[in-house]
This record gives sequence, C-alpha cells and structure tokens, in this order.
Amino acid sequence: MTVTENASSPLVQLRDVHLSFGVNAVLKGIDLEVRRGQAVSIIGPSGSGKSSLLRCLTGLLRPQSGEIRVADTRVDQQRSETALIALRKRVGFVFQQYNLFPHLTVLENLVIAPTRVNGRDRAEATAEARRLLDKVRLAHKENAYPGELSGGQQQRVAIARALAMRPELMLFDEVTSALDPETVGEVLTVIRELVDEGLTCVLVTHEMRFAEEVSDAVYFTEAGRIVEHGPPAQLFKNPGHERTRAFLHRALGDHARRPPVADPAFAGVAFGQVRFSY
Repeated sequence: MTVTENASSPLVQLRDVHLSFGVNAVLKGIDLEVRRGQAVSIIGPSGSGKSSLLRCLTGLLRPQSGEIRVADTRVDQQRSETALIALRKRVGFVFQQYNLFPHLTVLENLVIAPTRVNGRDRAEATAEARRLLDKVRLAHKENAYPGELSGGQQQRVAIARALAMRPELMLFDEVTSALDPETVGEVLTVIRELVDEGLTCVLVTHEMRFAEEVSDAVYFTEAGRIVEHGPPAQLFKNPGHERTRAFLHRALGDHARRPPVADPAFAGVAFGQVRFSY
C-alpha cells in the first residue's frame, strides 16, 4: 500500500492499554495514534514504559487490558505463533542492540528472513539486499561479518535488515543509545531518510533535537502514563505540563552541548535511489 492510500486513517491505535509485571504497573491507560506516513516520537525518562509500549505493538508483550490495532489487526488478541509471525512481517523492529547473526555475513543477514520467512526468490532477495546496503552506505561491507563492523555500521545493517522485509511500519527503540557520539549521526541520517520517504515510523529516543526535527507528533511519557502529546513545535517550545518542561529543560540542555556528529561521508548525501511503496 502506498502512503497516499488511506493516508488519513490511523495505522496504529492504542486505547486504554494497561500492562503490569506482577504488582509493577508499567503502562497505565495508554492512548496513542499514528497515521500512515507519520513519524511519531515517544520521549520520557528511563523506566517510563516507552520500550514496553513498542513491544506491545509487535505482540512481544501482551497487555492485561486495552486495545491495540495495527491496520486491521487486533494485536492484543493475537495468540497463535502463526498470527504473530504474520504481524511481524509487516512491522519492522530495530532494537538498541543490533541482534545480527554473528556467523553470517552482512549480506546473508539481510537475505535470510525474506527467503526463509517470506519465501522470496533468493536471487531477488539478494539483489534487494544489495540495494538496501547501498542505501545505508555499506555496500562495501556485504562480505564482512558483524564483529568486523563498528557499532554504527552494525546498527545500519540492522535497519537495512528490517527494511528487507518490506514493512509498512518501523519501530525504533533507542537505536543510538549504545553508540559512541561519532556514529550517532550516521544512524540518525538513515532514519531521517526513511521518514522523508514517507515510511510510518515510531521512535523511542533520547535524541531530543532529532525528535523535534523529524516528528509529526511527540508523546511525553512518565511512570507509565502519557503526560502530554502534540506537534513538536508545541511540545518542545510551549509544553503545557510542568513535568514536560522539567524533563525537556534537562534533556535539551544535555543535547545542546552534545549535538550528534555525523560521519563526514554522510554530509549532503542522498542515500541511493531505492524508494518503497509502504
């Protein structure tokens, strides 16, 4: 489906979602909506439930109550492994840790899921994998193993691997938090390119300036609740809640002193010519 089809309809909807681990309430009545082609960022202090929210979207965690929809699928009602696999074919997830197969080359990491899970022709999957590696400027690393790559390079491979499944939704969970400052910028550049192409994205991030620049909407969470949300210009410039103001004062103070540094090779580069219909 292209971005222009049903562009006004929500791709993601959460309604009054509650999640607990024993007596520990992690999500306390979450309402969230993401429309097709939007980039939505979720910000907030550590332990506020942001990553758990993303895991609920893919069925990795099952809430005790509430409703979760991705397009026409009620995620919270999926029980069988077959149904969950079908969901995860449509939803790409990039974690803080790269989770690449260490015994496979970069190219093989991209080819294995489309061929084994989606049943695609190997030659076709290999050709697309090479286009994606070119897109993230790692074509020259296709025969390398993950252990031979920097953290930023491994994360870009992880993004390319998720894209190889042709998802209609991409989830990014603190994908720069394990990287050194010199490689953060190259990963953010790749994500920015995807947002510009119209891929629907949900980002959990501590990169405040990046969230402000690329997002259509930003949600601030604390202690398992959404404190407030709105367009980035509103939330970052004129937040309505004191807790949001206090958090942004600390977070933006840190990021103002430490702007992401991009690899010089990325300056002014348009990543390949690969376009997608999502």
